[in-house]
Amino acid sequence: MTTVGFLYPGHFADDDFPRMEVILDTTIRLVVNRTEPGEDDRRAETLRQRGAPGRLAAGVEELRRAGAESVVWASTGASLVYGWEGAHQQSTALARAAGLPASSTSLAFVHAVRALGAARVAVAAPYTEEITGLFGDFLAAAGVEVVAVRGGGVTSAAAAAGWGLDRLKELAVAADRPDAEAVLLPDNAVHTAAHVRDLEELLAKPVLTANQVAVYEALRLARRRTWAPQLGTLFATREAPPAPVGK
Repeated sequence: MTTVGFLYPGHFADDDFPRMEVILDTTIRLVVNRTEPGEDDRRAETLRQRGAPGRLAAGVEELRRAGAESVVWASTGASLVYGWEGAHQQSTALARAAGLPASSTSLAFVHAVRALGAARVAVAAPYTEEITGLFGDFLAAAGVEVVAVRGGGVTSAAAAAGWGLDRLKELAVAADRPDAEAVLLPDNAVHTAAHVRDLEELLAKPVLTANQVAVYEALRLARRRTWAPQLGTLFATREAPPAPVGK
């Protein structure tokens, strides 16, 4: 049995994780500890507070007791706002607190893009234009070429949680470009586990979503390889690439 852990702020789309657990190998267990999200808005300062090291450290004990082999901070927004270097510092602090390999969803997106071998991506984020732009900057700092950025203007996680497949399709199509080799949909508050295949069929290219890449990252850190094509191209190869070295 491979058990991996997630710190998830609130309850907005945390049911994506048990859904993915059913889809994955029966010897994989996804454990979620729901942290206190604080104010439900998408201002940069609020997101920084949500991802503060002390707040994350307070949530790791339950994951350790559950036997987690790795921990991922399942909030793209509350990791990307720290910037490329700051997100690494955040995950390092989380690893020290947990005594386990750790990462965040924003870093997971970069590792997933690299795993796909994609050089150019489009970003379709339900976030406000400000936070969406910061995610584009984050990817660029990681060496990922961003050919288009489109924000959905959502100012709260509760509102994002209400998005269905039709709105996701609309945003993804608006963001996509012919030269984009993958489309990224950051926002862990949006339910996407059931929609990745539909989105990939619509766009005819890989789609990466927040909760999907968080799970991929946790398994990567635990050195567990799995095959689950229902979760998209990222999970559709039996041999996952080795863990990236360094940043």
